[in-house]
Amino acid sequence: MTITAEQSRAARGLLDWSQMRLGVASHLSESTIRDFEKGRRIPSVNNLAAIRVALESAGVLFIDQNGNGPGVRLRDRS
Repeated sequence: MTITAEQSRAARGLLDWSQMRLGVASHLSESTIRDFEKGRRIPSVNNLAAIRVALESAGVLFIDQNGNGPGVRLRDRS
C-alpha cells in the first residue's frame, strides 16, 4: 500500500516529528518530504517506501481505505 501526503502529515503529528526528522529517519531530503506533503510532487516508489518504513519503525500503523478514507494511528505500546 502506498501512503498519502495526508497520512504522512498525520503520522508526523502523532509522533511530534518535524519534516526534517522524518527526512533523517527515511534518508531523504527535507525538501522531498515537504514537496510530497504539500502535493507538489509524488516521490518515487522507493522513497515512499522509505517514508513508510521510517514511520512504521517509530510506531505508526497505516490504515487502508475502509470506506472512511485512509488514516494512521499509533501502535499499542503496552
